[in-house]
Amino acid sequence: MFNLKKLNAYYVLTIIIIAAGGIPKGYDEGGFSASIDLASFKKDFNLIAEHWEDDPSGLADRKANISSFGVLGAGFGSLLALVITDRLGRLRSWQLFILLWASGTLMQIFSSGIIGLMLFARIWGGLGAGGLTVVAPLYLSEIALAKSRGTVVSMYMVVLLSFLTIGFFVNYGVNSTMALSAAQYRLVQGIPLIPVGVAFLSSFFLSDTPRWLASKERDEEALAALTLLRRSSPDDALAVSHEYRDIKEQIQMTDQNVGDVSTLTIFKEIATSESYRKRFILGALMQTVAQWSGGNGITYYIPEIFTYAGVAGGNTSLITSGAYGIVKLVFTMVFTWGLVDKIGRRRCMLTGIGLQCITHIYMSIYMSVFQDGGNKPASDAAIASVFIYAVGWSIGLCTVQYLYGTEIYPTRIRSVCYASNMALHWFFQFAVVRVTPNMFVSLDIYGAYIFWSIVCAIGLILLGLMAPETKGIPMERMEELFAGRWWMGWKAKVDLTELPCGDAEKPGTTVVEKV
Repeated sequence: MFNLKKLNAYYVLTIIIIAAGGIPKGYDEGGFSASIDLASFKKDFNLIAEHWEDDPSGLADRKANISSFGVLGAGFGSLLALVITDRLGRLRSWQLFILLWASGTLMQIFSSGIIGLMLFARIWGGLGAGGLTVVAPLYLSEIALAKSRGTVVSMYMVVLLSFLTIGFFVNYGVNSTMALSAAQYRLVQGIPLIPVGVAFLSSFFLSDTPRWLASKERDEEALAALTLLRRSSPDDALAVSHEYRDIKEQIQMTDQNVGDVSTLTIFKEIATSESYRKRFILGALMQTVAQWSGGNGITYYIPEIFTYAGVAGGNTSLITSGAYGIVKLVFTMVFTWGLVDKIGRRRCMLTGIGLQCITHIYMSIYMSVFQDGGNKPASDAAIASVFIYAVGWSIGLCTVQYLYGTEIYPTRIRSVCYASNMALHWFFQFAVVRVTPNMFVSLDIYGAYIFWSIVCAIGLILLGLMAPETKGIPMERMEELFAGRWWMGWKAKVDLTELPCGDAEKPGTTVVEKV
């Protein structure tokens, strides 16, 4: 955890501005997803049940498409990030994706009941939101000190979940105080443009990341950028010099220059290098388990989940959903500021998956035995288990997937691997959001929970074997954690005893356990 008294204002503001890239995704899951249940939105986009009595599946499809098309667009946005992030740089890519998201949001706000325009706007804005999930954590990981990298990258999730929570309460506010009109949902959907717009304008005072600039052989700019980020006193000059030297050494020793390398070449290197391949598979596995363990499927349908658990009433469900968002936010902050750089990524992740699995098992029992029985204690326990699930998700895969994905790869393949991981994230999320209502019908609600619990159990075993602890390991030395067998990742260690004080990432004697 970093000490703000020892950091300069430029570094802190850079983290805040770039972390604002989490607002589009967070607000979409909280603000937008709740706004489509407002009566004013249903009226304009013909989501009124009475109008679809002869075609109930058509109503379900229309509602699901409005929710899921933004997620589908985000998947393609992640693929776009794969192509442009190394070419344009982290900062310019961030700004481009902000513009894509903002223009899509404006189209969405003023689509005025035109369903085709709304669906197009959702995909267009999703391109920006998806690209930001790649670029923002990537940027933060490349400017962070090794000892506080978990805290810095996780600030992205703190911002994301803050606006997810705010979105539920904004919906509650407009539903309670405003007359039924298009202004209701337009206000809800337009609010995030304000903070994101401020961050966008502020970003023109930032520089790109030192690692990306160095990889493009723009050495003077890279050193100047690193100096701005690290300098809080004249004594820091030596530490900055050490850190920059290590960045350059890694680029030179491992041919990390990304200037003229094609994406296809990078993928060939990933396929043929055992170390690269293991890291890529680990990142992909985390995204797979995170999505199919129920994470975002539950978030998008949380008001409905609470109704199944025994919460009654529209406003009551919104308030409970807001409370769910608050629990996620609070425990993400606990993770960010108290756990991730102290007890480590592995313990947080495995504890979180374990809590998810236990709560899924209970919910499957409740939904199959007690849901229609009027058993108040069982219902209360089901509601409590949803909140316990939120704790597990928040301290585990909700945040760790972003953190691992930005820190375990070397500069040469980092943006390609992470963008690919996030494309999986979004396409799987699209599938989960799209099929969850159908799972509730075809598998019964309890069957969906059984499926999610099985995914959690498998993920707990595989990630427990494969994922090394990356806490405090300089990004230039991640290679050493992946030198052993894939199933012995849990034993991999790096000897950091010879690192100098401060955070100059100087190579020391390394001990890697190979099995």
